[in-house]
Amino acid sequence: MGTSWSARIVAPPEGIALKIQAELDRVVAEMSHWAPDSALSHFNRSEPGRWQPLPIGFAQVLAAALDVAEKSGGAFDPAMGALVDLWGFGPPGPRTGLPGDSEVAAACALSGRSHIELDGRRARRDAPVRLDFSGIAKGHGVDRVAEMLRSMALPDFLVEVGGELRGEGIRPDGQPWWVDFESLPSSAPASFRVALHGLSVATSGDYRRSFAHEGRDYAHTLDPRTGRPLENGVASVTVLHPVCMLADAWATALSVLGREGIALAAREGLAAHMVVREGPAFVEHLSPALQAML
Repeated sequence: MGTSWSARIVAPPEGIALKIQAELDRVVAEMSHWAPDSALSHFNRSEPGRWQPLPIGFAQVLAAALDVAEKSGGAFDPAMGALVDLWGFGPPGPRTGLPGDSEVAAACALSGRSHIELDGRRARRDAPVRLDFSGIAKGHGVDRVAEMLRSMALPDFLVEVGGELRGEGIRPDGQPWWVDFESLPSSAPASFRVALHGLSVATSGDYRRSFAHEGRDYAHTLDPRTGRPLENGVASVTVLHPVCMLADAWATALSVLGREGIALAAREGLAAHMVVREGPAFVEHLSPALQAML
């Protein structure tokens, strides 16, 4: 996944790190768009119109991604691999200039969840669109490790993959797993400290990855509806959810939606925190579920 992982486990058995790595390796083997032999890469090369059998984890992630895509009105979309590659965030590597309007239009034509059909453990595409699980796979990896630990009768742990976390049980001192919301690298509002007791947290921020062109930074988060990087002033979105995969996907979707994302978070009962740039200042927005939790 191009990132690191860590785990804090109460009374961990010998060899647990190797087991965690093996579980995450299985996630990569299923849904990495960087690995040419992954199940996702095989699906992206499949013949349009032909049903493809999917690993169970792959099918679960695709189902969740399509659900968030539907509920967010397309602000999250797992079938935008062509756009991710076009803007220099995919396996082909970074680009030196901006794509032209015709290139963006062509990539948009080769993107979109409407071209993907899922039927249980199989899926097909009706056009040569490419899946990209960058906005959801890390969270799924956290969930996979968490469920593996629970199956080993290890109920107390904090698991992290690339900054997405899930905490279960308590620490040896009886305290829950306290974590801080990720702070922006500038004069933004102070962070919150939350207890991950059966909860996950994921953050999407425009400062994490970007590229510069003619003195301007372009965020790595793309709006699937326009095919272009975000320009809505959202600096950061953090979502708390029992399932890390969903926290991960919703953090991306709400980032794309901007201020209207808080209204959607309210309708979906999501605990969300958004920081928006307004000139030189930052303005915070908290969903009702997060306000109640705090």
